[in-house]
Amino acid sequence: MIETAPSSASLRLDVWLWAARFFKTRSLAKHAVETGKVEIGGQRAKPSRSVRVGDALVIARGEERYEITVLGLSEQRGPAAAAQTLYAESEASRQAREARLAARRAERAGYQAPETRPDKRARRLIRALGDIDAM
Repeated sequence: MIETAPSSASLRLDVWLWAARFFKTRSLAKHAVETGKVEIGGQRAKPSRSVRVGDALVIARGEERYEITVLGLSEQRGPAAAAQTLYAESEASRQAREARLAARRAERAGYQAPETRPDKRARRLIRALGDIDAM
């Protein structure tokens, strides 16, 4: 069970991101903060920055972008259901993420992988498509 701290308490940003299961390891969370993928209140932060209940975070993870509000603090990483109680994602953020996911799925819908490996002739054509001068 994840324990939430009183509202006056604070916790390191990289530890909170790890405990809230946004990143698999604390070092990945630290790297994401250092490279500017996490913002607190619209500003870049350091991994040691204190997070308090009520802080607004923007987290970019791959192609996904989360806009969340911190609801609880925890130094321990627990089950996903408990970790989801540490934050609340804004409805606009959730809808934008789902719309981008639907667009990516629609882009892939027309592609079908070939059933077999390309033969010699097909490999030559594939190479020629990559090199305009070869045609």
